[in-house]
Amino acid sequence: MQNSEVIAVQNYLRKLFGGDRIRLKAGRPGHPVEVYVGDEFVGTVYRDDEDGEVTYTLTLTVLASDLDQRGGD
Repeated sequence: MQNSEVIAVQNYLRKLFGGDRIRLKAGRPGHPVEVYVGDEFVGTVYRDDEDGEVTYTLTLTVLASDLDQRGGD
């Protein structure tokens, strides 16, 4: 993803979820962008350009051990 896209997606996610702690970190070209809330890694964003239409897919990662630590079942 281009830097301008990373910033645009970050701003969109911040507005959507109401949190300035959301931060996107670009990696190597062709790799997904990492998503953080504060210092905690929570997922990735992938860019897809199919048939001239660009989409961004957000994948959130939730570890079972995190559920246990935070009171989930």
